[in-house]
Amino acid sequence: MSEPLHLIDIGVNLTNNRFDHDRKAVIERAINTGVATLILTGTDLTESEAALSLCQQWPEHCYSTAGIHPHYAKDFHTSQINNLKALAKEPQVKALGEMGLDFNRDFSPRPIQEHVFIQQLELAAELKLPVFCHERDAFERQRAILREFRDHLVNIVIHCFTGEKQALYGYLDLDCHIGITGWVCDERRGYHLHPLLKDIPDNRLMVETDAPYLLPRSLAKKPANRRNEPCYLSEVVKTIAKQVNKPIEQVAKETTETAKAFFNI
Repeated sequence: MSEPLHLIDIGVNLTNNRFDHDRKAVIERAINTGVATLILTGTDLTESEAALSLCQQWPEHCYSTAGIHPHYAKDFHTSQINNLKALAKEPQVKALGEMGLDFNRDFSPRPIQEHVFIQQLELAAELKLPVFCHERDAFERQRAILREFRDHLVNIVIHCFTGEKQALYGYLDLDCHIGITGWVCDERRGYHLHPLLKDIPDNRLMVETDAPYLLPRSLAKKPANRRNEPCYLSEVVKTIAKQVNKPIEQVAKETTETAKAFFNI
């Protein structure tokens, strides 16, 4: 029997209530399948605090981000930036985000999204922390904002990248990292990514589940509850490896080394 891959899942929504009844088991399953490091995603102040709390329970395996997702930008006030700053200074917090722009759902007005995004980029520049970015249907505007800050930021990852060639090249031109999820395993909407994978440099590609979302549709045996978990991350790696014509073990090694460097772990 082959040894498990050694992987880092850079995007896990472990604070999500779908994990409330078996969070410990989820982490144990991840470790047993070679996903020994999880980056827990913070999406607002409350969730960022909850993610940090989980990291403190499993300090050997979990790190987190702290930030304000564009969906929740309308609820964030400038007076709270110091709360975010205090969170970001905790040693288990390895990046600021999930931040960015979402012009698809527009749960927050676009000017407010942009204002909160810029506030967080300013904080990332001040604290010299990498940036964990969300973007949907907002590539041109997000790239323009990132370009203004790029010289002052240590690193950027475009989390859960699902865009087209123009967006990929635009982000790579800004020296961004790219996070790939189970979207790449979805024959209905994700196969356009397959020919683009070879264009992502080895030291810019990272993998993630975005659990509990985006269960890989290519899994031979899917869970009855259709919930995604970090233990399924290898399915993403297998799909990437096939498309870039590399051994699975090589893709695992490269994405893990890249994630360690990006998050300074």
